[in-house]
Amino acid sequence: MHPELKAHPDYFKKEIVQLADNVYQAFGFAASNVYMIIGDDGVTIVDTTETTTAAENVLAEFRKITDLPVKNIILTHAHRDHVSGASVFTEGGSPEIFASDRSSEDSLTEETAHPRPVKAQMARTKRQFGIGLSYPDEIIGIGVGPGDRPLKGMGAGILPPTRKIGEDGEKVTLCGIDLELVMAPGETPDHMVVWYPEKKVLISGDNFYRSFPNLYAIRGTEYRDFDTWANTMDLLMAFKPEVLGPGHTKALFGADTIQQSLTDYRDAIRHVIDETRNGMDAGKTMDELAHSVKLPPHLADKPHLREYYGRVEYAVRAYFVGTMGWFDGNPTSLSPLAPTDEAQRFIKLAGGADAVLAEVDASKSNGDFQWALQLIDRLINVGHDVEGMKKLKAETLREHAVSQINCPTRHYYIQSAKELDGGA
Repeated sequence: MHPELKAHPDYFKKEIVQLADNVYQAFGFAASNVYMIIGDDGVTIVDTTETTTAAENVLAEFRKITDLPVKNIILTHAHRDHVSGASVFTEGGSPEIFASDRSSEDSLTEETAHPRPVKAQMARTKRQFGIGLSYPDEIIGIGVGPGDRPLKGMGAGILPPTRKIGEDGEKVTLCGIDLELVMAPGETPDHMVVWYPEKKVLISGDNFYRSFPNLYAIRGTEYRDFDTWANTMDLLMAFKPEVLGPGHTKALFGADTIQQSLTDYRDAIRHVIDETRNGMDAGKTMDELAHSVKLPPHLADKPHLREYYGRVEYAVRAYFVGTMGWFDGNPTSLSPLAPTDEAQRFIKLAGGADAVLAEVDASKSNGDFQWALQLIDRLINVGHDVEGMKKLKAETLREHAVSQINCPTRHYYIQSAKELDGGA
């Protein structure tokens, strides 16, 4: 695997991190973090992670710190990995559950206005997150969370909110603690952050984490508004936090460190926007831009902008489609040949299937796995030794996965290879 990913098991070791005298982060227990704010007569939980098993493990650790009852649960957004352990934290009681009143077409848990291809999305979700891959041989981490984490009870503990927060946000006093719940759309339009002004602690949801942001998730998402996400970085900086608790990855400490990290994040998003938009205005196609737009070195080399989870190439394609639709401006692209027809013509031009297979072998030997995959797909499309080609594709996907720094891409290759081999 990519050498940087080998360090992820150490980075994501389980620990309870104290952010202030009464604020704690449960880190490394699951894909996302859980926060506990201890008040006068009870505690407030922020986000509840992805499975009831993980939530039980977190609650057991929190109970070593305090036995005060959970009186409030705040959900930063509706993604499954943040809401699925809620029932565990109620402990049989009836805490107030706060959430944004904004709907999110990108939610994995809410009914949306338009029917979605559920089977397709769930299949792609499994591939993106490597669900079912073996640890540590196939999955080492998910980019922003540990690979070795409990999956029993995934989605099982979701509870509906009892109190929805509107556009203007709210100032609330929970168990004697003054908090501000502020709308901060970014990864999803329903994002809400939690600001604890007395301690200068900001819990930011998934608007920031230690990776280039996942501006497009390959599991399949609605367009994530890049400009809005970049503007939210300015909103977060305006709080001038001294502690930042992200939805994933470790908390940040120190006003200067936080300001610089959020500035870098904003600048990276805006760089992708500017370079992609300028390229579109210059008449470049989506494919050309996906291969040419890169972060400048002073951003690309920052630990919090490495492409462990989000990927610049995917972001460029998402911005292009999200702002201009699927047509890339090239008239040739308006009505391309059907894949089978194109493959037949290509293979004939190449000199037949044997010639294409010879090029596949040469490409694999040279480490040019992407070209090999594209050639193999053409052979599959024309029905040439389909079972043999599927096995060859699976082998090539596994070889291609080795060098990937982006965990969703790595997982997608390996899980797809297992499916081609007849596995689940």
